[in-house]
Amino acid sequence: MYRFAVYGKGGIGKSTACSALSCAFAEKGMKVMQIGCDPKADSTLYLHGGERIPTMLDTLRQKRDDATLDDLIFTGYRGIVCAEAGGPTPGLGCAGRGIAAAFEALDQRDVFEIVQPDLVMYDVLGDVVCGGFAMPIREGYADQVFIVTSGENMSIYAAANIAMAVENFRQRGYAQLGGLILNRRNVPDEYEKVKTLAEDLNTVILADLPRDDHISDAQDTGRGVMEVYPDCAYAQGIRELAGRMLER
Repeated sequence: MYRFAVYGKGGIGKSTACSALSCAFAEKGMKVMQIGCDPKADSTLYLHGGERIPTMLDTLRQKRDDATLDDLIFTGYRGIVCAEAGGPTPGLGCAGRGIAAAFEALDQRDVFEIVQPDLVMYDVLGDVVCGGFAMPIREGYADQVFIVTSGENMSIYAAANIAMAVENFRQRGYAQLGGLILNRRNVPDEYEKVKTLAEDLNTVILADLPRDDHISDAQDTGRGVMEVYPDCAYAQGIRELAGRMLER
């Protein structure tokens, strides 16, 4: 089972990339599971026609121990098995602790033994200062971590912090950094800035994804770019990225 975690600064296009990658892996005939670890719970939105699936935390609050695995996971486009951790009521509770509770609930219900995915994608907010958001790394759920970044200063800063956290846990035998994913924002010297970051982190740029209006056009219909515009430049870049991730 391949186990990938994709991190990045909020708003960098991480969830779009995750969903597109899940589609690319599913196109290869793999059984894919995508777990959203962002309180916004929108990781799998466009794998379900623009409709939000119930979050694990909301379901657990309502049903507690009576919640079954079928209450927590849902099948979306191309048979991708989807789950959204969700988060606490705004202003109350800790989102990171919520992720830990959601993961525990899946473990208690033997999700991987029952679903038997070929590949699991964790879509994680880049706030790894919080231990909850680092859980896919520190608890050994993921083997490889990929960081989505642009050439914007705050995105690069977040990517460097994430890489530092990955390195800390790699030394303990957990996940390692698989590479950077450049999701372009068309800022000046963008590739050069991200290349410098990759060199500083002793890693590589696995993909240079173009800024593509087909993404927003597809999302306006409630669907993902891989479904609506499978031949666009972004979709082709995602497929190439998926191949490189499997090679690593």
